[in-house]
Order: sequence, then C-alpha cells, then structure tokens
Amino acid sequence: MTKLSEELAWRGLANQTTFSRPEDINEPRTFYFGVDPSARSMHIGNLAQVMVVKHLLNHGHKAIVLVGGATGMIGDPKEDAERDLKTLDEIDENKAGIADQYRILLDGQEFDLVDNYDWFKDVGYLEFLRDIGKHFSMTQLLDREFIKARIGEGGSGISYAEFSYSLIQGYDFLRLYRDKGATMQVGGSDQWGNMISGAQMIRKLEGEEAHVWTVPLIIDRATGKKFGKSEGNAIWLNPEMTSPYKFYQFWLNLDDETAAELIKVYTFLDRNIIEDVISNHDLNRGERLLQKTLAREVTELVHGRKRRESVERVTGVLFGGEDFAGLSSEDIDELAQEIPVVEPMDIVRALVGSKAASSNGEAKRLIDNNAISVNGQKVTENIDITDTSLVKKGKNTFVLVLNKSAYGSRPSAVL
Repeated sequence: MTKLSEELAWRGLANQTTFSRPEDINEPRTFYFGVDPSARSMHIGNLAQVMVVKHLLNHGHKAIVLVGGATGMIGDPKEDAERDLKTLDEIDENKAGIADQYRILLDGQEFDLVDNYDWFKDVGYLEFLRDIGKHFSMTQLLDREFIKARIGEGGSGISYAEFSYSLIQGYDFLRLYRDKGATMQVGGSDQWGNMISGAQMIRKLEGEEAHVWTVPLIIDRATGKKFGKSEGNAIWLNPEMTSPYKFYQFWLNLDDETAAELIKVYTFLDRNIIEDVISNHDLNRGERLLQKTLAREVTELVHGRKRRESVERVTGVLFGGEDFAGLSSEDIDELAQEIPVVEPMDIVRALVGSKAASSNGEAKRLIDNNAISVNGQKVTENIDITDTSLVKKGKNTFVLVLNKSAYGSRPSAVL
C-alpha cells in the first residue's frame, strides 16, 4: 500500500501542516474534522476535506467528526463583513442535515460524531475567560490579514463575537484532546489560523504536541474564488439544493486541466487507473472520458449508484442520442426537475406553453424547418402528443410532455 503522506501529496490533498516531516502523518492517531451548520448541507469544498478523512481512516487513523452547534451560533469571520446569525431552529435543522451526510459519506467506516454545543452549553463565561482565554494570545489574531482588513482604515469592523471564534474553535481541539485523545485536526487551508489556535492551547495547557493538516481550497477557475456558500457558487451535496443531475453535469463540464486535478481529489481510483484515464482521454478529447469518469465516481459517492445511473441515462437521452423509451419512471422524475414540463397536448402548444417558442407562428416555422423532434424523430406537422415524450428544439432546448397518470412522484432525497 502507498504510504499515506505520499498518497495525499499525489492527490493534491496536502497543504499546510505543523508536522516537521509530512510523513509523520503516516503514524495512526486520533484526529478530528468539523463543519459548522451555517447551511443544511455540505458542499464540494467540504467534500474534499471529507476525502482526507476517508483516506486517514483507510490507513488506520481514528476519526472524530464534529458538527459545530456552538461555533455555528457565532459564525466563522468572513474577510469583508459580519455574518448573519442563524436562528436556533435553523441551526438544529442544519446540524441534522450535516450529521446525516457524515453518516452517508463515511458509511462502513467507524467514527465518533460529536457536537461542540454539548460541552459549551455548560461552560460559564468567567470560567472560560479565566481557564482558557487567559492562555490565548491576541497577537496571533491581530496579525491575520483578514482581521487587519476588517479593523483597518475603511474596514467594516468586527464584532467581539466573531473575533472570539478562533478561541472557541481552539477550545474544541483542547476538549477533544482531553476527552478522546485527539492529537490532529484536519480542515481547509482557510481554517489554518483557527486550527493552530487549538494546537497551541494543547501545547500550553497540556504540555503535549498536537498537529494540523490542511487541504487546499477548491477554486473556481472562472472566478478565481473558492467553491463555497459565502461565495454564492456552492455545489451542494443535498439533492434538494443541487440536484443529482446538476451535480453530475458540474463534473461533466469541467475543463480538461481542472478535471485532471480533481479526479485525484474526489475519487479513490488508484494512480494507474487515473493515469490510464487521462492518457486515453488525450487520444480523443471529444469523448470526454476524463470528465465522464470523474462525474460517475463522485456522483455515486454522494448520491448512490441508483441515482448516478439515472442521471447518466437522462444525460444520454438529452445529449447522447440514446432512446427516450429506455428511461424508467424514476428517470422521468429526474428529468422533470431539469427541463420545462407540460401536460399532453399538440406540439405547437407544448412549445409555446414551455416558452421554447414565443408564438404559435414561430412554433409552426420551427416544425416546417425540421427543427423539432419528438423522442428522437423529426416531425413535419403539428401532431397531438398523448404519451410521455421528449420534445427537442435544435440541439439544447427540451420540453417534457408528461402524462402524469403513468408516473409517480419524485423519489425521496438521499442526502
């Protein structure tokens, strides 16, 4: 088996670390990883970090995964402004959603699930300041660039609550060291400062070494920004927030360079297989073998095999010339979430009702110009459509004519 440090480095899952030698991560230890419930779902940025958790588990480490019920009440400081506080009900709903995603993504692997609200709810304010705050240096916080930007000239300022976030997260690490023997924290590189706070607390208060391992942020090449909720470009793991079809399409539409990087991050395919996929992709890039492989692997990891196969069939019908009749009722449900849907009617009314054509006259001209097909067959006249069918205009405009009596409702969400 490849050494863990080498595996993480090759996959692009290694960034900053407090280890003097990266190979020190090869020694099994108890570690923790946490997500604040600022949304009811994790996104693909969090997923990259969960992939590290899975690699660590595969190499004999013990995992503690944390839902930040306490830190979620404050919010990790942003670079430009205060976060809007979530209500307690929102936090509870979000905690449940993230906990469920942990269970799905780490299915079959052992881990402890904790909520930092469980210990913070009993900590007194003066007790916390005396026992923890007294040993925490403000200098480190004031040296951080985003803090300087917030409190400097022209900055938006920062509340005491958000300024204290790093202290609170640091206490999590200390508490998990004391209660469960955690000696390492894993997270995104944007959490480096907060994570260091915990390692320093353990060193000062316990006289023991604790370490941090961060993962590079996943960057949207089009904007230069990370994928995440604060940037407004999150690709969510919850199918109600990003549908499995859109999730699959995101990976399928990546450029070659990005896909070659992310297939290492988001899959467990071994090095030889990935290198073969990239080589074969380069022989005929139009087939998009690299993107298809990546989309298949990640969609199955997050949404399961059944949903992955369904979105592949839907994609094949829409863009690959596959037979619409081959879609199951579940596939039809998937498709109905992504394109305009009308009841059985004639083609002209279907086109106009779905806004695929602006008027009856335009719809008739499209038919006359052989620009309309039904279930893959060109039509030359305005016919009635009574069965569930796929109407296509040109290359990329679709309308689903849905006979609802033949199909049930959408399947329940997985994540």
